[in-house]
Amino acid sequence: QNFVTAPVGFPHIMKSSAFLLLLLPLASSFTFLPTNRPSSTSLASSTYTLDGRAISNPVEPTNNFILVKLDEAADETDGGIILTKKAKQKVTSGTVVAVGPGRSHPDSGILMKVFVEAGEKVIYGQYDGTEIDYQGSKHTLIRDSDVLVKYTGEALTTDNAQTINDKMLVKVESNEQETAGGLLIAPTAQKSSRASVGEVVAVGPGRAAMNGEVIAMEVSRGDMVKFRDFAGNDVKIGDDDYTVITMNDCLARY
Repeated sequence: QNFVTAPVGFPHIMKSSAFLLLLLPLASSFTFLPTNRPSSTSLASSTYTLDGRAISNPVEPTNNFILVKLDEAADETDGGIILTKKAKQKVTSGTVVAVGPGRSHPDSGILMKVFVEAGEKVIYGQYDGTEIDYQGSKHTLIRDSDVLVKYTGEALTTDNAQTINDKMLVKVESNEQETAGGLLIAPTAQKSSRASVGEVVAVGPGRAAMNGEVIAMEVSRGDMVKFRDFAGNDVKIGDDDYTVITMNDCLARY
């Protein structure tokens, strides 16, 4: 038979099973100290990071802001030349992570929808956005008006390129001209070094009016347009040059 030593005041020798039964009423009087192991709540509160600091909730854009996870910068050129950190071009493209609810019209107060969704890829202006470090990766917060082109798929093509609001994507005509003798005039020798004529490749839905209704665009895909000199933002698709302009920059169509 097994015997254990009991506390003072109890019989000195008793069976272990009877001893345990005697201790049960005393169990409620014990105080258990908390351990240092973090609770599930504290673990959940540190699952997000912003600029190196732990935050309790995910980043959610407000107004017409869009949270974009930036693409990785190219490490080498197409010719195989390794680029240094200083020589790498600033990345202005990425994948949409979250979208704000939209902005209120300053006169009517009606909410103006953002025509971008999470998961789509976007290209924006070089000087637009506020970069942040979110979840250990580079992100940026841009307005919907900063978006030049959006698309789905691995690479931007003329087939999947889309513009939003009152923007249009135009394939710019070559700026080279010929003299009467057939000689090509270089762009640097012309008065304007940037072409302002081209074919419309993609058209946005239009600008939202004060009542929230979208005003249809006056141009369509396939139209040729003349736009203001030096207007728009350049976009490269393959080896061809494109520009994104607004309807206000478009002077005429033909």
